[in-house]
Order: sequence, then C-alpha cells, then structure tokens
Amino acid sequence: MTEVLALIPARGGSKGIPRKNIRSFAGWPLIAWSIAAAQQSKYVTRIIVSTDDEEIAAVAREHGAETPFLRPAEFAQDKSTDLPVFEHALNWLAEHEGYHPEVVVQLRPTSPVRPCGLIDDAIQILLDHPDADCVRGVVPSGQNPHKMWRFDDPKQPMNPLLTVEGIAEPYNAPRQILPPTYWQTGHIDAIRVSTILNRHTLTGDIIYPLVIDSKYTVDIDTLPDWVKYEALVYSGLEMVSPGKARRPMPDSVKMVVTDFDGVITDGRVWVNGDGVETVAASRSDSMRIRQMRAAGIEVMILSSEVDNVVSARARKMGIQAIHGMGLDGKGEVLKNILAEKNLNAAEVVYLGNDFNDLPCFDVAGWAVAVADAYPEVLRAADYVLKTNGGFGALRELCDLILKNK
Repeated sequence: MTEVLALIPARGGSKGIPRKNIRSFAGWPLIAWSIAAAQQSKYVTRIIVSTDDEEIAAVAREHGAETPFLRPAEFAQDKSTDLPVFEHALNWLAEHEGYHPEVVVQLRPTSPVRPCGLIDDAIQILLDHPDADCVRGVVPSGQNPHKMWRFDDPKQPMNPLLTVEGIAEPYNAPRQILPPTYWQTGHIDAIRVSTILNRHTLTGDIIYPLVIDSKYTVDIDTLPDWVKYEALVYSGLEMVSPGKARRPMPDSVKMVVTDFDGVITDGRVWVNGDGVETVAASRSDSMRIRQMRAAGIEVMILSSEVDNVVSARARKMGIQAIHGMGLDGKGEVLKNILAEKNLNAAEVVYLGNDFNDLPCFDVAGWAVAVADAYPEVLRAADYVLKTNGGFGALRELCDLILKNK
C-alpha cells in the first residue's frame, strides 16, 4: 500500500485576512475544509498541518489532523515559499518518527471548495504514470494569455507575452483557434516525495494535469473573496464539507416556520420598571407575507417562550404563532404541526438562530440560519442568510423562495 501524506500549510501571520485559517467559513474554521477533504480520501493515510501558530494547531487537532511539530518562524514569513515548508516537514518526520511517505498531497486552506473524489483522482493519476513527478489541479483559464502583452516602459513598444507556432499574430486571432490554456489552483498537488527531497523541487519536470470544473475555482485572498465564496458553498454545489452534506432549497415549498427571538427580533430586550418587555423587529419582514400566501406558502412563528409580544407581532404580520413549548420541545411540536396539516417535511423550511432550533433543523426539509446565528447553528444549516436577526432576515428568506418559484 502506498503511504500518502496530506500536508496542509497554514501559517498564522496572514495579512490580507487576519487569522483566516481559523476564521469561520460557512460555519467551520477555514482549515477544517481541507482536513475534511483529506479525511474522505481512500488513499490518504495521514493528515498533518504545518503551522507556526499554536491556536491554528489546536483547531487542526480538533478537526482530526495531526500537528507533531511547529513550523520554524523562518519558514512562515510573508515571502516564504512552499518548498522549504515541505522539506522541513518531511525531514522532521523522517528524523523524529522514521516516517517515509511515498506521496505527499498539498491542500491549501484558501481553496476550500473541492469536488468529492478530487484527491483520489489526483493520486490515481500519479500512480498510473510512473514518469510523473507531480499532478497539479488546474482549471480552464478565464483569460487567454496568447492575447496578453508585456513591457517595461509604457512609453516604449510592447511585445506579445506568448507566440503560437503556425499562427503569425495570435493576439489578433479568434480565441476559438488558439490553444486552450489552464490556470493552476490551490486545490491540490500530488507529489512524489523523491521529487522534493532528492531534486529539491515541489513539482519536478513532468507535471500531469488534473482538470477541475471551473465552478470550483476558489482562491480566497480578500474579504470580498470570502463573502463571494461562502455564497457558493450555500448555492447547493456538491462538494466536500466538514459537516453533513448541505441540502438544496426544495423545488416545492409549502410552509416556512421561523423562530422569533433572534430571528424576527435582534435578540435584545428592553424592560421597563414594571417588568414590561419591548423588542425590536423589522417591518420589512411583513412585506412579503401576502405574496407568500398567494403562492400557496404558509408562514408561521414557532417560539419556545410564552410571551405576549410574540402573539402581538404575529397578529400584526398576519401569521400564526405557536409558543410556550419550552427550550427542548420545538422539534416535536414541529412534527405534530406537519402531521396535523398533512405536510411533507421535505417541503418545509425552518429559519432559526440558536441551539434550541437544531431539532427543527432535523425535521424540516431545508434548514436556514440568520447571519449572526450561533456557530453550532451555522454549521448545521443548509443555507445561511446575509441578514442578521431582527433586520429583515425573514424578508430575505421569502424573497429567496419566491424568486425560486
């Protein structure tokens, strides 16, 4: 059996997005996505995170990776290259553990969106081609480099970046007759260890491609990237996930059930001297209720607490409210509601924010969380809204469902 090491480089000094490797991405630390990808491989026999940071190491261990060493600081600088990181890890493992893998797989945390089976596909290509030094993941390039230019002085003539045999002026040619080109991504490199240790290169000379569908092209470098690619995770794209597989929005929705505190409200409560409570909610949540009803979709509030404000707000919105079942009873109550209304759970959407909503997530066909839900809820959700509770989260969900009708 071929010994395959998955090595995940994750230094602590990120500047563009501070602490990005352990920042929550779609409910999970960013690094957990790459660990999960390695865990689902049938070939990978060991998963190690190379980091210089104790906190990153602790999070990596929590999600199933090993951190037998901390990377020396000289290999964790802004301009540090990958080769010394891999040489250090492989030499350390050989010296301290007598461990000698034959293949090492690089999984960059900043490319967390990977199709199922990607790692095994790369390793299989390497094993099937004894001449290969490395297999690298690539996607079709968005821009053709044969139409690119280079110059040192903008006041002087420029030159084409590339030439093409048989095409005199590729920069003037239709793209359809130009050779296809590919962009390397951070999804995966599968490398023979001998290439790294004996030849001191991360790729060698013979590099085979693993062509990846361009819809998985993800390289997180900025906060706008982060927001964009979190939305991709919630789009229903099939991918490796640290948690359970996320379900897509049902084709048919018959009912939306929503929590109250922290969803319809922002979770805060004002109490006057007489003990009367006041909460804050968004009027925009009511705006789509009529359209939902016209589309044959019922909207209901399900709240654990007995509170007059729940009933009052539900009346104002023109929807039913059931409340007062306590923290542990919401899941069973939701099951009973569906039975009484003869509804298929697969056609029910639940919107929540806190741990007592998790039983309802298990009942409903699609589980949705507000943007500021608790981490456990974000991880369990099939979809996370862009809006915080109390600021129009239900409106956003209604818009999404009606758009999908």
